[in-house]
Amino acid sequence: METGWRVEFTGRVLLLGCGAVSRCLQPLLLRHLDMDFRRLTIVDFVDRPSGAEPALEAGARYLRHRITRENFAEFLGGQLSGGDVLINLTWDIDSCELVEWCHSHGVHYLDTSIETWDSNGDPATATVDRTTYRRHARLHELAEELDESGPTTVVEHGANPGLVSHLTKRGLRDVASALLEEDRLGQRRLEPGRRDRLRTALAEGEYAELAMETGTKSIHISERDTQTGRLPKRVDEFVNTWSVKGFYEEGTAPAELGWGTHERKLPPRAVTHDSGPGNQIYLERTGMSTWVRSWVPSTGPMLGLMISHGETYTIGRHLTVRSPEGRVRYRPTVHFAYLPSDAGLASLHECRMQGYRMQSSQRIMGDEIVEGMDELGALLLGHDLNAWWTGSQLDIEQARSLVPGQNATTLQVAASALGALRWILRNPGRGLCVPDDLDHEEVLGAAEPYLGKCPSTRSEWTPLAHGDDSLGEDPEEGRDDPWQFENVLVS
Repeated sequence: METGWRVEFTGRVLLLGCGAVSRCLQPLLLRHLDMDFRRLTIVDFVDRPSGAEPALEAGARYLRHRITRENFAEFLGGQLSGGDVLINLTWDIDSCELVEWCHSHGVHYLDTSIETWDSNGDPATATVDRTTYRRHARLHELAEELDESGPTTVVEHGANPGLVSHLTKRGLRDVASALLEEDRLGQRRLEPGRRDRLRTALAEGEYAELAMETGTKSIHISERDTQTGRLPKRVDEFVNTWSVKGFYEEGTAPAELGWGTHERKLPPRAVTHDSGPGNQIYLERTGMSTWVRSWVPSTGPMLGLMISHGETYTIGRHLTVRSPEGRVRYRPTVHFAYLPSDAGLASLHECRMQGYRMQSSQRIMGDEIVEGMDELGALLLGHDLNAWWTGSQLDIEQARSLVPGQNATTLQVAASALGALRWILRNPGRGLCVPDDLDHEEVLGAAEPYLGKCPSTRSEWTPLAHGDDSLGEDPEEGRDDPWQFENVLVS
């Protein structure tokens, strides 16, 4: 963990968006970038919101401008040139078009999610075209056209997707190290060949081999947000601890997950893909209506929403092991299990009752929060140690002491973006990258001072510990392997 680091930068930074995450990132930029902040420009299509004052007082400028498909290239050309940095924290500007423009102009790029123009989507758009799988397919097509040593571009690097890819690597290392230590102490016996393969994978940072050799079957990105406020949610109001429109877009997208090689059968309403790597499936239902069983350290078992997220694509793909002939030998199941704040959950429920129509009023929780934390981590399941969680437990008091005026959720996202930005500036010729391509220790070292407690802990939880929801006899099917997705899926 590094607390007092600074990185020198002589170029310009263009920050698109001045929402909750942007206003949290700005003071971190002031703290950790050694630059002339008159070269920082913040852009949004609304009047300057409260919270941007520290950056403006340091010399940054604020532009009110709406970026569109028709004007983005001309606008960026007037603001940036080779060696500069574009940070995109918007939710409805096409990421691939920005990436392509930045690459051709020598500009480094960072965002927290892959977006499209008008990301809420046309109701006539086919379900498959709303999946993260399709967005990543488009990104990979673009990557084939770009120079691998071009300006560094990092996509999808918020808390999740982003930070959780690095936490997954840390968790895999901790599980492997614990297995080897128990073997050394005589508490378990590892087969010699497996012991050697674990040691080699640890030493060489081969995380796909590490996941396979530890026996990891599933990875949950498990998150529970317990932040509560003094202002109750009103009727026809959508309340959240981070972006309202971003959460709505994610929640109304199809439920999606990385599909593991240990799975025996597809869940109801599952659809597979007929092109690409085939590492994901989706369900013909929204993520906000799909519940799964999971676990977090502070409160134990939980039921979360299986919201579609990009990390379920990148983690699963990067942890795939293939035979020399190209056949998939191993891949874990990967999905998000999200229990939002009480106000956020009530907002989703009301939205669903209204036929997925967004409420007329929206609010991001800030100063009204009185208690609670955001607990976010990677839960590795099915290996020799049963379950292992590693992540961030950031409460509201810690968040406010670290960055006044912020909440725990926005700080986790901003801290991760800060870690990615430092990596970009230190590694300027790395081309297009997803979080799994970055050095996880370097990114976590920069982000951890802002993440609160960061435990890495073993658990005896299994999905069967929740009990069965039926009132008759417990079903026997799948009980011999608790890590089958059918035991995780609730409805």
